[in-house]
This record gives sequence, structure tokens and C-alpha cells, in this order.
Amino acid sequence: MLNKDELLRRTNNGLDVFKHYISTQWKTGRNFLNPLYEDRKASCNVYFDRHSGVYRIKDFGNDEYSGDCFFFVGKLKGLDCNNGADFIEILRIIDRDMSLGLGESESLYTAQRTMPQSKQPISEPPQSKPYNISQQKYTQKELDFWLQSGITPEILKIYKAVSLKEFRSVNKDDKPFFYTSSENEPIFGYMGKRFVKIYRPFSQVRFLYGGNIGENYCFGLEQLPAKGDTLFITGGEKDVMSLAVHGFHAICFNSETSIIPTGIIYKLTFRFKHIVLLYDTDKTGIESAIKHEKALSEYGVKRLMLPLSGEKKDKDVTDYFCKGNTRKEFRQLFIEFLDNLYNETMTMLKSCEIDFDNPPAKAEEVISAGDVPLGTQGNILCITGGEGTGKSNYVAALIAGAVIKDNQAIDTLGVSVRPNPDNKAVLLYDTEQSEVQLFKNVSNLLKRAKLKEKPKELRAFSLTGMSRKERLQAIVQSMDKYHYEYEGIRLVVIDGIADLVLSANDEAESIRIVDELYRLAGIYKTCIVCVLHYVPNGLKLRGHLGSELQRKAAAIMSIELDSEPSISVVKALKVRDGSPLDVPLMQFSWDKEMGMHIYIGEKPREEKEKRKEKELAVVAREIFISQKHLTYIDLCDRIQQSMDVKERTAKSYIKFMREKEIIIKDPSNQNYFMIGYNL
Repeated sequence: MLNKDELLRRTNNGLDVFKHYISTQWKTGRNFLNPLYEDRKASCNVYFDRHSGVYRIKDFGNDEYSGDCFFFVGKLKGLDCNNGADFIEILRIIDRDMSLGLGESESLYTAQRTMPQSKQPISEPPQSKPYNISQQKYTQKELDFWLQSGITPEILKIYKAVSLKEFRSVNKDDKPFFYTSSENEPIFGYMGKRFVKIYRPFSQVRFLYGGNIGENYCFGLEQLPAKGDTLFITGGEKDVMSLAVHGFHAICFNSETSIIPTGIIYKLTFRFKHIVLLYDTDKTGIESAIKHEKALSEYGVKRLMLPLSGEKKDKDVTDYFCKGNTRKEFRQLFIEFLDNLYNETMTMLKSCEIDFDNPPAKAEEVISAGDVPLGTQGNILCITGGEGTGKSNYVAALIAGAVIKDNQAIDTLGVSVRPNPDNKAVLLYDTEQSEVQLFKNVSNLLKRAKLKEKPKELRAFSLTGMSRKERLQAIVQSMDKYHYEYEGIRLVVIDGIADLVLSANDEAESIRIVDELYRLAGIYKTCIVCVLHYVPNGLKLRGHLGSELQRKAAAIMSIELDSEPSISVVKALKVRDGSPLDVPLMQFSWDKEMGMHIYIGEKPREEKEKRKEKELAVVAREIFISQKHLTYIDLCDRIQQSMDVKERTAKSYIKFMREKEIIIKDPSNQNYFMIGYNL
């Protein structure tokens, strides 16, 4: 009987159900990406619930995605397991997809209400027919028949298509009959495990079968690879083999009008990127393809029309190849099909394509440290650090450098800032300070820039009186206006980007904000400096907002207080081109006489090496905490992921860590690295 308890008993208390429907590799009790939504962090696991005695999935990020195996399958299929009718359908689906056979002998047990009748007609399952066959070796004339369509003896063998001398069976009235092969009326058989499908190409009765062909007859299924790009569903077995000859994967069901089992299609969606109906171009084929495309739309099944007339010898893919069309031409036909399918996307993408005949203008460096670009046109520069470290004064120095008209020598605290001879807009949006404090800060930066009055192109805004939603809107719209008013934007500073979101740990909101700012930087060909009021942890920023900035920013500069509290130290956490640990440690401090912060030079090389050793030790501890031994390749990959650096930089870090014995080779196996004894 098909009921909840019996299904759980057959599936190891639901564990086998999770194993069947979760295609990725996972283990019980270990976190993995939740397949029910676009999970970016491994936040769920399958565990045994001792209280209920069944296996359940637990999502630690969103409890709405936690439940037993019935809940899980219901979510996958868009069904509510708390609804009686939906729950019954969930049981049916699991029974069918896992071939449990629970619903074959008895009617379904219904606790609440019966299932609504399916709109799709249900065909009567064919009865098993007794049969006898006599196989023979292919004659040359028979092979020539197949070779006309390009089908070779090797393909015939792979697909178990044999030549028959005789076929015996009974008709619907249980009266025996037989067919004998002749030169003009050959008999071919498509051999299954418990049946044979007969094909008589030149006879009045072309197709018949013996044995139990079943409801789920699918020719070519066992010949498919484990993974593939495209799978075609054709109208017949001959078409399947014609496609196989030309290097394409295909299957067919009993006929074009047969009901296609959704269970088979569902499983094949995990194995193939595209599943495409390739039916005959006659009236029956076209109507059937349209019907099946609609019925299988939830699985992404599409249809491809062949450029054929639909006449008797000009309607299927076999005819297409017989006309002289090649694999290349069929691929081109499929490419045109994809062009139509993705027309809107490809049209939009065309404008984004790099034209090597007209290369884009090189992005200008707006801010740099020595030879290392920190802020360029079309990119984001992130400034981070704790309270009282001098972040606002540091960004004020950047703004001062961006408002001067020429290469006048001013103190920009160790970095170089491109001047602004064209009087492009320089915009400062402050989300934390009052109007009074902001006025004071801007006055000080004008003093640093050696300007007696504020240039018109310098616009400073205190956004403390706005809601978080209004702040972003104000930034977006004002940037657009000032871009046209001043014929460009030199620099944008957002002092307090965290105040644009409700929570810096809101992943979706963080992604949206950073993506929007990155888009604006590209549109207006400017550099956007984002100040993040966080204390960083080593080489990584905290929170989802920090993670997004880590990913999108061209550079991240951290400001910390030195052991001498009056001195602030600027270090690179990330630079897109190069290693952050190779960027100099820049220092600035308050000068009472001058009434502003001044640059006091770089830290000694010894300090730089000490910092590099300390922070790489932190990285090593994080990497080896879950796995004690790693190969060189795995270690290199982990460093790239953890620190967001390129491969060559990761390799240089491995070399440094070995020199400092932060990591060592495993004494028992020299192919593996392990954490150093002193850590």
C-alpha cells in the first residue's frame, strides 16, 4: 500500500529520498548548499531526528526550508505537503521516481480527499504478448538499407537492432500468426530485456511488438552518457540512430503521439543542459511536438523544427541527413535555434562584447600608491577601519587631491590623486556626520587643497536626515544630474556605505547595493570610494556587505592605529593587480601646528615583513582548521579563494610561508603540506 509509513520503511526513514533528489555530493550531518534556492553559503544538512524517527533537512539560514523528505519533494515540485491532495501526489511522485512499486497492487490510501483527475489522457498499459523470434545475420541488402541513412553495423549493434528470420506471436483474439523475412520484406527487431519491437519498413504492417513493452518504453536511454549538453527526442528509433551516427544524443518513445513519462524527463534534466523535441515536420509531428512542449514546459523542454517540407521522404532528421546535410550544418541549425531562444539576451550582450578592432579606452587611474593603482574609472575603492582611526580625514585627503586643477603639491597622505583640470564633479555623501561637522571637514580639506573657497564642482551632502532607502535614491539621481551638469564625475565618496542598508548581514540587500554602485561607476566612468565602518579581520571584511565589497572592489585599504596611538597606518587588504601584502604600509598623524593630518612616511621593511608573516599565519590557521593535510594544488586554490588573489600571488605566499615555517611538508608524506609546529 502506498502510504507515508510504508514509504518511509522502504526508504530508510526518508534518507534514500534525500539521496535520490539531491544530486550534489553530501553527507549526513555535514553542511551543503540548499538545492531549494540559490544558496551561496553551505547552510543546511540532512540529519536523523530521534524524536520523530525520520531523516530531516535543516536550513540554518532560513527555517522555511527545513522539513522531512515529503516536505522537500513537495518544495521541489511546487506542492504543499500540508495539503491532503498535494501530499498524496508527493507520495505518488516519490513512488514513481524511485520505482518503489508501492502503488501497483493496491489503491492509494487517502486520509483526506481524493486527487483531482489528471487532464492528460491515461493510456491503457499494453498487455504482455507471447512471442518467438529467430535471429539471423544481416544480409548485405539489409545493411545497405541502413547504410542509406548512414547507420553503420556498429551503431546497429550498440542499439541492439537485429535482423530477424521469423517473428511469431498472437493477435488480440489470441490467434497465432507469424511473419517471415524475405529479400523484399525484411524484418528488424529492436531488442529489449522483456520485449521486442518489430520494424518492417516495406510491409503494410510496419510496427508491432512481442512481450511486455511497458508504458515507459524509451529507445536509446541505456546508450546515453552520464552527462551531456543536448538530448534530442525524436519520433522513431531510426532517427535516434541517425543522430548517433553524427555524434548527437537522442531517445524516442513508442511514437510521436505517445505520452512522454515525466519521471524520465525529470531525471534527464540533471544530465543534459538542453532537451529538445525533434519530431517529423508533417501535421502529426508538428501537433505532437507542440503538445509535448506545453506538457513538459516545467522541465524546460523545447522543440526544433527541421527545414523540411513534411512530405513522405522529406519530414524527419534521417531524411535531413540523407539529403546531404552534415553534422556541421545540423549544429548550425541548432545554433540558430539557440539564437532565437536567447534572442533578447544575445541582443543585449552584443553591446557588451569586446571589440578588438575598436579596443576600449584604458581606464584612467584616479588614485594610486606608487605604481599600484587603487582607484580607477569604473571601479570601487573601499576604505575600512574602526572608530577613531582617521578614515574621514583620509578620504578628505583623497577629495582634496581630486579638486585641484593641476599637479600642485599637496599632502594626500601617501597616495597620488589625479587632478581635475576639466572641473568635473567631485561628490561627497556622508551618512553619519551632522551638517556642522561635515562643514568643518570640508573646510579642512579645502585648506589641505590650498583653496580659499569651495569649487562649484565640489558638492557635499549630509544624508543623516534621510531614510536608508531614500539615501541610495538620492545618490543615484544626483550622480545622474551632476554627470550632465559638470560633463563628468571625477570622484564619488560615500562615507558610511553600511548606512545604505538595513543590515550589513542582509545578503540580498548587500549584493543589490554593491552591484548598483559598481554599475554607476561604469556608467559615469568614475571611481566610487566607499567607507566601511568595520574593524576588519585579517585580510577579510566582515558581514555580507564586506564580502560583496571584497569581491567587487578594485582595492581595499584598511586604516588602523599603530602601537603608538597617535599614528594611523594604512595597509592594503586587496589590490586587483598584485599582492596586497606587497603594498607599502603608509603612516599619517595629526600635526598640531598645521592643524591637519600629515603623511609621515612608510613603515620599515621589517615591519612590513612582520605584518606579512602575521597575517599569512592567520590565513594558514583558517585553511588547515578543517583539513590537516593538503596538496600543493589544493593549498594554492584555498589561498586564492580565502584571500581573493591570483594564482601567481598565491604561489608566492606559499613560498613565503614555507620560508617562515608557517607551513611545512608532512614528514610521513612529502606530497602534502601541514601547519607548522610553531603555530
